[in-house]
Amino acid sequence: MQTKTVGKRWEPTVAGILTIIEGSFSILVFFALLVGSIVLWTSPSWAGINESDFAPLTAGTVGAIVLIFAIVILALAVLELLGGISALQKKRWGLALAGSIAAALPGNILGILAIIFLAMSKDEFV
Repeated sequence: MQTKTVGKRWEPTVAGILTIIEGSFSILVFFALLVGSIVLWTSPSWAGINESDFAPLTAGTVGAIVLIFAIVILALAVLELLGGISALQKKRWGLALAGSIAAALPGNILGILAIIFLAMSKDEFV
């Protein structure tokens, strides 16, 4: 029976760090969208934006759409953070890859680099 030895390559560590950084940015975007949806729901005439600017939608409808985007971004952020942690631990390569793919979804260079580094170091994972 052969045992797999985990080397000391830098690629999984860098991929994990990049994915965690992107996940942190995604959480900031989530909170910004959350605040935006709350503002739209509570005060449709905030910052010179009137409800007639959204016609035929209401401000509440636009707030709900923004909230849906915020929830999707939060789900992706959680996946990014879990994937980044897995990459740092060099465990669960599939989860690490899924997290880096989620980080690359908006075309972000950090996520793309994380995918490349994870692909180069698949044999490092146990």
